[in-house]
Amino acid sequence: MAASCGAGGPPARRDTECILEPLSLPESPGGVAAVESSPYVPCIFCKECYLLAEQNQLLKHMIIEHKLVIADVKLVADFRRYILYWKKRFAEQPITDFCSVIRTNSEAPLEEQDNYFLLCDVLPEDRLLREQLQQKRLREILEQQQRERYDISFHSTCMFCDQEFTGNRSVLLNHMAREHAFNIGLPDNIVNCYEFLAVLQEKLDNLQCLYCEKVFRDKNTLKDHMRKKQHRRINAKNKEYDKFYIINYLEFGKSWEEVQSEDDRELLDNLEEDWSDWEEHPVCAVCLFCEQQADTTEKLYLHMQKSHGFDFPKIKSEHGLNFYQQVKLVNFIRREIHHCRCYNCQEKFQSKGGLISHMEETEHITFLPARSTWDQPQYYFPTYENDTLLCTLSDSEDLITEDQSEDIPVVVVIFTDRISDYIAKKVQGALLHHRKEKHTALYLHLLLQRAHEQTLTTPAAFLSRVFQLVSLLR
Repeated sequence: MAASCGAGGPPARRDTECILEPLSLPESPGGVAAVESSPYVPCIFCKECYLLAEQNQLLKHMIIEHKLVIADVKLVADFRRYILYWKKRFAEQPITDFCSVIRTNSEAPLEEQDNYFLLCDVLPEDRLLREQLQQKRLREILEQQQRERYDISFHSTCMFCDQEFTGNRSVLLNHMAREHAFNIGLPDNIVNCYEFLAVLQEKLDNLQCLYCEKVFRDKNTLKDHMRKKQHRRINAKNKEYDKFYIINYLEFGKSWEEVQSEDDRELLDNLEEDWSDWEEHPVCAVCLFCEQQADTTEKLYLHMQKSHGFDFPKIKSEHGLNFYQQVKLVNFIRREIHHCRCYNCQEKFQSKGGLISHMEETEHITFLPARSTWDQPQYYFPTYENDTLLCTLSDSEDLITEDQSEDIPVVVVIFTDRISDYIAKKVQGALLHHRKEKHTALYLHLLLQRAHEQTLTTPAAFLSRVFQLVSLLR
């Protein structure tokens, strides 16, 4: 909830469907950021203030009201100090001295065009600030970890057998690993151990499995489940645990998964290039309308036809959809279903189940709206960053011909050297990421897709290059 840092009441809020971060399948509620010493963070440009735990609301406010997009916000070690720094700097110099300017709606009348400003670590001053904040946080974390390593006043109870332990934290952690086969890592790799154990204990008190995170009706059922399913471990994909491991603080701009994948690549580079035992893992694609998954497109298309009355191959054939039009159609449907909105009559529903029931009963699910509704450049970019259905789409021609390229609508973007370098870096990073796993053929969405519903596209030459890179991932 926003508050005004100055006089007067809070301004009127505008509800806008805005996706600030890339979505992932299956959908799940995100975590809440930890609140630092000060509970409020001010807007860089005005007197609006937001709780630190509501930083996404502040980012949304700055995008909508001030046209500012901050790249890679999740990699900023101290969000409040970061915002305060740039609030001071923007008061001293024009925003164009620091940010790349991106013009949208260039084909519209001048009064309907918008300029957006991208603040990212390609700017040396921004990168230096991010590194300094990271180093400061790393020093604090290492000091805390050092204190815990030599702390002999530790006192806690085993969450599995209620035995009490005093002395050093390693005694309890080693006991749980040895006696209960519950290993959360080496004691020297963990920080804020008290808080970590409290989080785990709270989940168990709420009858929640620590690995699959399902909730059970009683304690005995939970214990039997964790023992039989060998779920006496934590879910490594749960970002809530990242702050308790030193590895997540070591390198600027990298998560533990990225650091670990780099180590894996170094090992692979030292091995002989013998791929004789290579086995391709099946790609599990998710239905457009429910959570059903299938390891082949044929099975998925058959499910959508029988369960929902949506015949994708027939629609593709009747409308003569090429690869890029299929991409836009899939991303359009994903977006509408995510917003619980019928893509034919535009009626909104409280739940996805209610929406699908309506679309099946009215047969709105079986036919497409006007091509102009979904054949838009904004739908070149994936609604879900791990949408593997996009990887399986195909047509008779893999490359864009000159005639086809003229049909791709383009919005003019003003590129400075900084933004060009920034996008190039992101493309290279995506290629590295997809060298081992093909999560989505169109992972290369621009950061502004995360920031605002009005997605931007690039000039034709760059867009063509993106599609060439995408073809390498397919």
